[in-house]
Amino acid sequence: MANRQAPGAGDESALVVIPTYNERDNLEPIVRRLFAALPSAHVLVVDDGSPDGTGEVADGLAAGDERVHVLHRSEKAGLGAAYVAGFEWALARDYGAIIEMDADGSHSPEDLPRLIGMLGPDGTGADVVLGSRYVPGGRTVNWPWYRALLSRGANVYSKLALGVAINDITSGYRVYRREVLETLQLHNVASQGYCFQVDLAWRAVEAGFVVVEVPITFVERELGSSKMDAEVVREALVRVTKWGLRRRGNQAAGVLRSLRR
Repeated sequence: MANRQAPGAGDESALVVIPTYNERDNLEPIVRRLFAALPSAHVLVVDDGSPDGTGEVADGLAAGDERVHVLHRSEKAGLGAAYVAGFEWALARDYGAIIEMDADGSHSPEDLPRLIGMLGPDGTGADVVLGSRYVPGGRTVNWPWYRALLSRGANVYSKLALGVAINDITSGYRVYRREVLETLQLHNVASQGYCFQVDLAWRAVEAGFVVVEVPITFVERELGSSKMDAEVVREALVRVTKWGLRRRGNQAAGVLRSLRR
């Protein structure tokens, strides 16, 4: 199949992957806003067997609009697994830009043309574009203080542990050029939640891809409940610490090898 190399802000080769679990009331409004902002994009809803009927809502949207696709999964298996399934679905088809976006309205679809536009024509722009809360112009709205503190702390810790110059590495609003996901060996990604976002961004940096941050306004959801829990936080802390220690170990080994020469 043809592979479009350089999707633009209005290109039909853009696919927005939206994972859902109990987002019945949020899904249709966010899809409607998305198409108003980017009419030629396609949407893939990855539903993890939502008991509230989100999957049925997604099927109804798909039946009425050929731009909407649905991937049903039998059970809630985590955010990372849902995104990997969505990415693999996209890579089996002709999409040049693959986008992560939440269903709950916290990511404004109106920002999509600006984010996708950072990819640039003919491969001249970024490879990964992060919608960032923590660069000049970025902000959060209606977030409880403890969520804001947790997010800030996770980003500062990840930045220091991994040695990456990314201020919002946990951001779940991002655009990948197709070639990035083809390179990152998605089959061995086991991370979830915050940690999944950190994992893929770090892999992209380590692989030499250009990662840029674009300011966004993150708005706390109005309907439904957050999927963040203590296990997601624990996983991120353990995995990022392990990766950071491995990085330090590799650096030390490199210094020792240079001294022996």
